[in-house]
This record gives sequence, structure tokens and C-alpha cells, in this order.
Amino acid sequence: MINNDILRRLRFVFDFNNAKMIKIFAKVGREVPTEEMISLLRKEEEEGYKACNDTTLCQFLDGLIIEKRGLREGAELPKPVSKLNNNLIFKKLRVALEMREEDIMATLALAEVQMSKSELSALFRNPDHKNFKACGDQILRNFIRGLSLKYRGV
Repeated sequence: MINNDILRRLRFVFDFNNAKMIKIFAKVGREVPTEEMISLLRKEEEEGYKACNDTTLCQFLDGLIIEKRGLREGAELPKPVSKLNNNLIFKKLRVALEMREEDIMATLALAEVQMSKSELSALFRNPDHKNFKACGDQILRNFIRGLSLKYRGV
């Protein structure tokens, strides 16, 4: 999935306005001017579009974790990764929303996707593990769609 699309979809799911999005970035020490925020939320074909790189999306997701759960006692701000994949995005969303396997499976079911516990756990394994499975765009898209149905009813 395109990072800008993920950012737009998450903004919709949680009904964040531009100011809230900027505050989430600020939680990890990233200052995002309003103009840049608007550019990141534009679609590719729109004038003023700015591509959202992996580091920027990672900072947003880390900020979302801090927004939803708070920063652990004595913990430092997380360092953003420069190379994101769908598995890591899914994992960060799971952590931010404090979701267990059953919660994730129920959220996917809202988007009419059935997944077994073993299939789901394979997505969260270490990439070096023999049972690791790469998370495809469709799984991540359906999870975010399920979140939309859960939180917004749309």
C-alpha cells in the first residue's frame, strides 16, 4: 500500500483533523507544518501532493502508539525505521490499539476476511522465523477497513 493512503485511511478511521495529526507527530518530536500535513494527505493526482516516506509513516505510527497508550516509564522516544513493510505497520497498529488475536480476527471479520490464529501469528513473527509470512496489501487494507467499520461504522 502507498504510505499516503495508509495515513489518509487512519485519519478517517480515528476521525483526526489536521491539528490532531500534527500533535501525533509531535509526540515523537517531529514538527510537521500544516502545509506539509495537507500535502501528505492529498492523493497522487492532486496538485501539491507530497509522498509520505517510510520514516514519516513510522513516526506517525509511533506517535499513535504514544497517543493511545502513553510512553512507558523511563523509555525514550522510539527511533523511526527507514524501511517499513506491511507486517511492521500491522504490528504497530496492533500495539497502538492494544489488540489481541481475537480482537484482530473480529476486526478482519467485519471486513469479511477469515483468518486462522496460526495464519495471523505468522504475520507477527520475526522475518527470520521459518513460519514467517509477509503481510500482503490486501490483508492490511482489509484490517484498516475493519477498523473503519469498528470505529466509524462506515
